[in-house]
Amino acid sequence: MDFAHSERSQRLIARLEAFMREEVIPAESVHAAELSGSSDWRQWRQPPVMEALKAKARAAGLWNLFLPEPEHGAGLSNVDYAPLAEIMGHSFIAPEVFNCNAPDSGNMEVLVRYGSAEQKARWLLPLLAGRLRSAFCMTEPDVASSDATNMQATASIEGDQVVLNGRKWWSTGIGHPHCRVVIFMGLSDPDAPPHQRHSMVLCPLDAPGVRIERMLPVFHDLDEPSGHGEVSFTDVRLPVEHVILGSGRGFEIAQGRLGPGRIHHCMRAIGAAERALALLCARASARTAFGQPLIRLGGNADIVADLRMAIEQARLLTLKAAWLIDTQGVKAAMSEISQIKVIAPALAQKTADAAMQIHGGAGVSDDFPLAALYAHARVLRLADGPDEVHRALIAKLEMRAQQAGSRRDA
Repeated sequence: MDFAHSERSQRLIARLEAFMREEVIPAESVHAAELSGSSDWRQWRQPPVMEALKAKARAAGLWNLFLPEPEHGAGLSNVDYAPLAEIMGHSFIAPEVFNCNAPDSGNMEVLVRYGSAEQKARWLLPLLAGRLRSAFCMTEPDVASSDATNMQATASIEGDQVVLNGRKWWSTGIGHPHCRVVIFMGLSDPDAPPHQRHSMVLCPLDAPGVRIERMLPVFHDLDEPSGHGEVSFTDVRLPVEHVILGSGRGFEIAQGRLGPGRIHHCMRAIGAAERALALLCARASARTAFGQPLIRLGGNADIVADLRMAIEQARLLTLKAAWLIDTQGVKAAMSEISQIKVIAPALAQKTADAAMQIHGGAGVSDDFPLAALYAHARVLRLADGPDEVHRALIAKLEMRAQQAGSRRDA
């Protein structure tokens, strides 16, 4: 296994680190101050500082770094992009600055790999340019969406039209003032095999019958200006050309979408853990209690050591998953992808929690990003599949490997 980064990736790492240090981190407080603070997402506006940062990032060539297709993105492998995602994970606003933010990145990957020429012209090009935002509508409130075959929303083919009906929620990004399109996943053929029943459909947000019902708060935070919405679709009629790849191909598309996307999520989580650990160490060194720096009290030194080891382990496993995708494809990396999806968010949550404890009352305030880091990591243990689903897949693949004798004897 070779996890070495190419010379180009190394140059991008240096440039990205400088941009983060000089532009993004100092702008975090400005971005927060420019939010409306309104509980009504219809009043939300894009903070001007974000558009200024995006223009600077694009001019600096730090744009669409996640796409391996050189005609659309940076042309990097997953191993080469992984450290860039980790750097972006140090700040909540960073991924959008570089047009590498979910769910837009995943939706762009879908369109690059599976979209028609017409779909690419209408939706991909504006997304690549950062002129609009998008959402992904898959999870539903009335069924256990950890089993995606439970989906009840429908995408029925009727002649030259596809008709969407159903209710979705946790549609991240749908509250953003620049959100214009969603990818809707629904049941097209209930009699087909389970993983050939569903379709993905491009649906303009202003299509008749689409209604944003509400934004869902996460730990009492509406996540302005993106939000996580509950959306109803009532007899939404669209040309059949809005179906991506064809009827019944939804799970096939989802499989290709989620593999690299989970690498991105996990590396950003590792970046968040690195920032939390840095804050922990700074506080433990500067703060004194009972006549000693906090680092010398209790088991705080052990906590720092354990977190460092855990971060290194998570990074190595994530790079292995990225390498497997690059060299053997998503299917060969299924166990490792699920392993990192369990490990990396839990690591970020644990690190943020330890840093909050060291900071005392300040740790749970908005004076530091730790509470937000903790909340984000906790949510990530549910997003893109809960821990239990990933563990079940890991066990299934392990038992299959053991029975096939593909594991070395102990």
